[in-house]
Amino acid sequence: MSQSYTRKSHFNCSRISLMVENLFGRIMNQVCENPSSQRDVTLQPKRPALSWGVKIKRKLKSVAPFLGRFRPLVGQCCHQCTPESLGLKLLCNTPPLGFQNLTCVNETHTGVKKALVTACSSDETKAMELEMPEVRGHLDTILAVTQTFISPSLLRLVNWLLLKIFDLMFCNVQINLNQVAALRRSTQLKAPLVYVCVRQSSIDHALICLTLFCHNLRVPYTIFPAHVRQTWLRSILQRLGVVLLPEGSGSERDAEMDSLYSPVMTSFIGELLRGGASLCVGISTAEGHSGQWLARVHQAISDGLVPDVCIVPVGISYDCLPCHVIRSQASVMSALGFALSLLKGDHRGSVRIHFAQAFSLKEMCESGKCRVDGGRPLQDLLMTAIVHNRMDSIFSQKDVSWLLPDAVMPELPPAHRQQTIALTLHLIYSSTTNMAVMSTSLVSCLLLHKHRKGVRVSMLCRDICWLLEEVLFRNTDVGFGGSLVGLVHHAVSLLRPYLLLAAAPPTGEPIIAPRSDPDSLLILSKQCDVITRVFIHEAVGACAVSAMLSEVVGCGGGEDLEFDAVLGQNELTEKSLQLTHLLSPGYIPPCQNAHSFALDVVDSMVRCGVLVMEEVQTDAPVCDFMKRHGVLSWTVSDNPDESSDSDCEEPDIHTYKLSQPSQCPKLLFFLCSLLSVQLRALCWALESLHYLPLPITEKDCLSQLHTHLKNRAQLDGARYESSSIDLVKMALRTFIDLGVLIEDRQREDVYLDANPLFSQGAYKEKLVLFFKQFMFN
Repeated sequence: MSQSYTRKSHFNCSRISLMVENLFGRIMNQVCENPSSQRDVTLQPKRPALSWGVKIKRKLKSVAPFLGRFRPLVGQCCHQCTPESLGLKLLCNTPPLGFQNLTCVNETHTGVKKALVTACSSDETKAMELEMPEVRGHLDTILAVTQTFISPSLLRLVNWLLLKIFDLMFCNVQINLNQVAALRRSTQLKAPLVYVCVRQSSIDHALICLTLFCHNLRVPYTIFPAHVRQTWLRSILQRLGVVLLPEGSGSERDAEMDSLYSPVMTSFIGELLRGGASLCVGISTAEGHSGQWLARVHQAISDGLVPDVCIVPVGISYDCLPCHVIRSQASVMSALGFALSLLKGDHRGSVRIHFAQAFSLKEMCESGKCRVDGGRPLQDLLMTAIVHNRMDSIFSQKDVSWLLPDAVMPELPPAHRQQTIALTLHLIYSSTTNMAVMSTSLVSCLLLHKHRKGVRVSMLCRDICWLLEEVLFRNTDVGFGGSLVGLVHHAVSLLRPYLLLAAAPPTGEPIIAPRSDPDSLLILSKQCDVITRVFIHEAVGACAVSAMLSEVVGCGGGEDLEFDAVLGQNELTEKSLQLTHLLSPGYIPPCQNAHSFALDVVDSMVRCGVLVMEEVQTDAPVCDFMKRHGVLSWTVSDNPDESSDSDCEEPDIHTYKLSQPSQCPKLLFFLCSLLSVQLRALCWALESLHYLPLPITEKDCLSQLHTHLKNRAQLDGARYESSSIDLVKMALRTFIDLGVLIEDRQREDVYLDANPLFSQGAYKEKLVLFFKQFMFN
């Protein structure tokens, strides 16, 4: 691993020379092919992408998406929770089979009828109605959902249409054939398969079903909790095996509040699995979303309807997702807008679909090897550290029971509820870590977090080589191949509406910078999420270092940060642990406790070259940083009775210093910036709470808080990426967990009110400072 950010890369890009030929010339007329042994994708532009031309004077070396001769092996199941499933070696190091472009599949690949087996007949639906006669009074809502089935002829027609549509939408849809082979071996286990992905757009499930259809694997029933108003459209989707919300339900939460909906859907899922059908479920970190469907799958095993179920996490990565397919609500107008975008030929990006190794749900839930402890509320973990500077309560796990609230499936036993929450955490983590890093993510991350004011193309190429190498080193696959020129051109072509392009005098070398408007920054920031997850250890560690350096300044170290300070291991671990508790689900392995993750964070800072370990003499105690060249050391208790007779403490076993104390390390800036988007949103949201007319419904609170954050970003004149609706939801969830906002679920809706404790300015200011300490200024 690199010891500093400026380490020489495998690729010698220092001799890259790019020059402008004219403003309306051709661009990049030659792209080097990938090694044939890898059968990877060469990203070649299929349309004129830019309004400016670049002439290549020298060919660049090929960027191969693997270290050495091997591609990173991704998608293996958890060795701690499912060791027996891992021992099956379904996803083993077989000879590489390469990749297949799904849009190149023709009708000869889809002639097997095994994928068209109907799993739930009308007789089974009638049997369910006889078991629950009270359902007859709700035929317009609940029974209509249970009449979902798969029509083979309609399925074949729609999948043929999807192939044509996706060929217009994307330049390629890449499937790892080794993973498909492993998936085929999973079907030999004679257990139903449940495919689980993180919800990103309305075409996620369509891509999964089309992939299985084209490879002669059974097409799953799809759980798609969208409200479709058109009767004809509902009828078509139901005949494709799509389970929709009842017609009278406005949202998934409203449907779950129906006393009959939950038992009927539990029985329906059990009948599907008993018939051997597969399922496709989308999950998210939103409250009450998706966890109930996993609980129903687990319930089918507990009720003896099926001996076991194999869970398959799926990671879907997009170069650039068309805006018309992000919405979950289907309508005629959205379909027309989507069709127009296809005719315009915009967003011709790539898609990479990764199928992780299947694992046994019965093994995970019944072997006792999976962590199912409920944890402690975030308020108990952090408030004593924030208000009283006590660290004795931060070494526990965070409670995330809101992933499956008690109001959803109230008939579920507490033990099963905790197991479902643990399963949901595992699948969120598995699906997100299984996603490939796309070329647009690399470029967006560098432009937002390293070259905010613009960068020359030659320097951007060098940084892409460095970032690509670091991503692969962390055992994360990438969704592209080809030459460096083709990589940069493909990414810039897709991101062109969100970038500013200029020529730098006197050479005329192109300069690229992100646009400063809200839409551009929000889209570029969305592309960076996958990079943040890859570097989450280093990002948390960099923010912890920043917080400790800020405390040196606050204790009298001067107005500027002192980069030559010595940092103690215990304090670094505590700061990392505090920030870890603020992360949303999916960032850290759920089977790893937070304290162990924090220890890994400190180690990662040494491995990446930000910190170096320093030997400290053990015969002399370290009193304070003023007596020991900036050593940061303090007691964790503010209770005078717990203080010793001396102000001195014994030092940590290990202490660390920045590897470049004479100047601010560029890598530290870059890593801190990755999490600054979330931290800034927390600060802005907390400062905006007093503008809300509390008490207020959760829906109105979300809407008004989103408006305040957009106004705050407008007032700031930049940093619009911290005002997205997803970050507002994250901030609102954090405030509820911290006890800043109190939920009232006694009424028809969920109301939020302010905690009187945080209405006081002193407590609010301490919380703001707690968030701001991790933001590198």
